[in-house]
Amino acid sequence: MKIIILGAGQVGGSTAESLANEGNDVTVIDQNPALLERLQEHLDIRTVVGHAAHPSTLLKAGIKDTDMLIAVTHNDEINMIACQIASSLFNTPKKLARIRATDYLAYPALFALDAVPIDVIISPEQLVTDYITHLIEQPEVLQVLTFFGDRARLVAVKVDAESIMDGKAIHDLLDILPKVQMRIAAIFRNESAIPPGGKITLQADDEVFFLAEKHQISELVKVFKKDYQPYQRIFIAGGGQIGKQLAQRLEKSHNVKIIEHNETRARIIAEDLHKTLVLHGDVGDANLLKEENIHKTDVFCAVTNDDEANILSAMLAKRLGARKTFSIISKASHVELVEGTSIDIAVSPAQITIGTLLAHIRRGDVITVHSLRQGAAEAIEIVAHGDKQTSKVVGRTLAELKLPKSATVGAILRKDKILFAEKNIVIETGDHLVIFLTEQQDVDDVEKLFQVGFEFL
Repeated sequence: MKIIILGAGQVGGSTAESLANEGNDVTVIDQNPALLERLQEHLDIRTVVGHAAHPSTLLKAGIKDTDMLIAVTHNDEINMIACQIASSLFNTPKKLARIRATDYLAYPALFALDAVPIDVIISPEQLVTDYITHLIEQPEVLQVLTFFGDRARLVAVKVDAESIMDGKAIHDLLDILPKVQMRIAAIFRNESAIPPGGKITLQADDEVFFLAEKHQISELVKVFKKDYQPYQRIFIAGGGQIGKQLAQRLEKSHNVKIIEHNETRARIIAEDLHKTLVLHGDVGDANLLKEENIHKTDVFCAVTNDDEANILSAMLAKRLGARKTFSIISKASHVELVEGTSIDIAVSPAQITIGTLLAHIRRGDVITVHSLRQGAAEAIEIVAHGDKQTSKVVGRTLAELKLPKSATVGAILRKDKILFAEKNIVIETGDHLVIFLTEQQDVDDVEKLFQVGFEFL
């Protein structure tokens, strides 16, 4: 597929890397030559220096025969105009754009085909807010990924020493929770994936990914965590779009405080929030955090626009007694920097956004894509089409599927029923399958497997 990406920042660069590694013909446009040179050093892509919304720049990038335009510059208006030009002048088949301003997002009619023709709108702030909300609503987990319209979730949890499952085999879960249906998708021990067979004995600090129906997740998490307790007291550092949206989501069911350094902004969000206590101050002010009883806080969420402020304030909050600390970290190098520190969860907006982009780019009928472990692994929801003659999966049992070794089927949504993977289940057309891959490079083989033959088309 021929794809043009507008913007070589964190999202654009990471998207270019994912798509180039999967064999796509990728061109990246940006006004900053240094960013483009950095990408070309390790990727087989074309780059064009220029204004992303200028027709001459798009022509230079090869817009005439491009299959898809992905507009992810930092400017909403440039992204919108570029999509308009791509449609009006060059009939580009598919256009994806990052839109941040809530004023634009509040009017969906603005993005109709006869207005600003954008096929898929990506709102990073909305995606990150959703992600952090899920982490808070489901305590003690490292990741929460939604499938089947959020009827099922794939959750990552670390095994606590002396928890019920420390030293137990996976099949012991059947005795501990006989009424809970689930599947272990993968286990990571010392950063390496190990086969999730029923006889595998779990150890403290193993990272376990399991798939279950949403309402049964809490019961499962409790057997891996020694002192499971729900989160009640939330402290949000940063009153920007994400901080405000997060407070609005949580204030009805949690005790929420938010701190914002800009006095005018603090007053504005205080008027819009009903039960949240809004504080004007510095997120790194230890005395203020102590005064606000940070030691009684269940989750400290650092969501400012500054990586360094997020990292330092989260570390400070942890040192002062906060139970859990989450930090938004935009730069990939900074994410690696905080691994093994007192920050419990590093949230990467780029990785979250890329998953949504990839769901609209992948071959076959891919519904959802989730990037895991900083892009090293992946979980997808994909739909089976065709019949036994035109499909390599329909009419076959799960045992007969020629999946890569790193791939595991977790569950199937058939009409309105969730079936957890068993070797003898025969795949039917229209089935939605959740597939977990511990090796991201195997995604291409899975997508090819689910493509139908020309007879079906």
